[in-house]
Amino acid sequence: MKYNPKYPRTYHLPFSPGSTNDDKKLKGDWFEYYRGKNVVFTEKLDGSNTAMNQVDVYERSHASPTRHPWSRNLWDLTDGLYWKIKQYIGPNETIYGENLYGVHSIEYNRLDNYWHMFAANDGNVWYSWEEVVELAKMLGVPHVPILYNCKLQHEEEIKEIIDHFMSFESFYSTEAGREGIVMRVEDSFCLDDFSHYVCKWVRPHHVQADEHWTRNWKKANLIKL
Repeated sequence: MKYNPKYPRTYHLPFSPGSTNDDKKLKGDWFEYYRGKNVVFTEKLDGSNTAMNQVDVYERSHASPTRHPWSRNLWDLTDGLYWKIKQYIGPNETIYGENLYGVHSIEYNRLDNYWHMFAANDGNVWYSWEEVVELAKMLGVPHVPILYNCKLQHEEEIKEIIDHFMSFESFYSTEAGREGIVMRVEDSFCLDDFSHYVCKWVRPHHVQADEHWTRNWKKANLIKL
């Protein structure tokens, strides 16, 4: 079995203030891919992009399986999440999520689970958001927080929605604001169309250097509900 491609780079909205010189922004007629479509806005959590399939668990580069200490909650042979759900992942399926085991720039104080699913594919098609939610439920894992669903008609609607939800604290913190917001169409779509149907807005001056946080990383705390 071949490992599915790594999670594509998510383009920034043209008005996203948190993009860097290495990031890509949507250009041209980008909104036409969203006009008239049902979309879902989710909170962009500040963690590590990870993927799991029947082969192993991978971090952002996906060059080789991860055995980093800051992803131990996934690969640990005694209690790792991967070994608990591996048998339920389809033969051509890859699931993606944000791993919050290691603290990045935001230290969440209301975190009740480390790994939050946000996407999945079967090697040919990205699952619809409804399918992602159903798969997360079947696997017994949470998905990233849903902020809003709507049918878009005008670009200005996106700015209003983002401004509104960025004015609140993170879903997992009583003190910190959100890193950003991810927007995607609710329907499924082909792998090659990812850049047309998924995008993000990131707050200004958000620290994104993975090399920095890993030097003196610390384990995030979980609360008991």
